[in-house]
Amino acid sequence: MKRKIITTSDGSKTIHIVDWNEQYHSKHGAIQEAYHVFIKSGLELFEKKSISILEVGFGTGLNCLITLIESKRLQLQIDYKGVEAYPITSKEHQQLNYISELNASKFQSEFSQMHSCLWEKNVQIDANFFLIKEQKDFKEIEEENEYNLIYFDAFGARVQPELWTEVIFLKMYKALKKDGILVTYAAKGSVRRAMQAAGFQVERLPGPPGKREMLRARK
Repeated sequence: MKRKIITTSDGSKTIHIVDWNEQYHSKHGAIQEAYHVFIKSGLELFEKKSISILEVGFGTGLNCLITLIESKRLQLQIDYKGVEAYPITSKEHQQLNYISELNASKFQSEFSQMHSCLWEKNVQIDANFFLIKEQKDFKEIEEENEYNLIYFDAFGARVQPELWTEVIFLKMYKALKKDGILVTYAAKGSVRRAMQAAGFQVERLPGPPGKREMLRARK
């Protein structure tokens, strides 16, 4: 499918899939959305701990980058797994402006390593951050009781409804440890009901710019 780099409302770039009229991040602000959904509503629930994170939809690496940045403030040791069926290209990665928009030049080498490191290999990004990327379909996720936090950042239910079903959320439920958290930008009633059917306790939260609500689920 044809993809192109676009600029979102907060100045940060994302990738637009032309055939689907769908973006990797909100057109109202890629960085704003990532911070609101995954950091403020997810990562900040943990502090001064060692945690394991699963990202469903590694995509541009933005969520991974800001998690690394914020892990310093929160004093976290993180094992991070990013699952992605269709990795972006090196050319696309080089057009992303997250380092400059985040004023995070000291993390440039780490962000580059996130994209250049081998798939299926556990890599030490810095002293307290380990990353493994797995190229596979989300339906192939089979871990049990492994993660404290899941970033569920799949493409929207409008274009990939099969990723927002009870079957998928049951896999997410099994993958989380007790009291584990799943956060996502989505807020559709069908998504919330699928989460609840899988066993989650689900709450609606205020959404990022451009969205009224988002969902957070607890095991």
